[in-house]
Amino acid sequence: MSLPINIKDLITGSVVEWERLEFKGGWNPNEIMHTITAYANDINNWGGGYVLIGVEEENGRPVLPPKGIDKDSIDKIQKELLNYCYQIKPNYFPIVEPIRVHNRNILVI
Repeated sequence: MSLPINIKDLITGSVVEWERLEFKGGWNPNEIMHTITAYANDINNWGGGYVLIGVEEENGRPVLPPKGIDKDSIDKIQKELLNYCYQIKPNYFPIVEPIRVHNRNILVI
């Protein structure tokens, strides 16, 4: 399933981190799962949000070109993410899509 937003436009536009968008330089399950659980609760009924793994931030803005993540770790991260999502009750499985931006791999949740 493809994402309902153009991530490349989101990253290169004049966007900052906010309640529906977080940039993460790398895979940190504790921080990322905290954000995913908050998006799953969606108190403001905004339809969740986006976590971009492999994109560092400075003052809330993405640092370009993105840091990226190792191509060989994408499957490993997705498997770990799935295992963590099984721990959420009721189970919650976000859309996850690996994409390339500036010739770097990032993972969009």
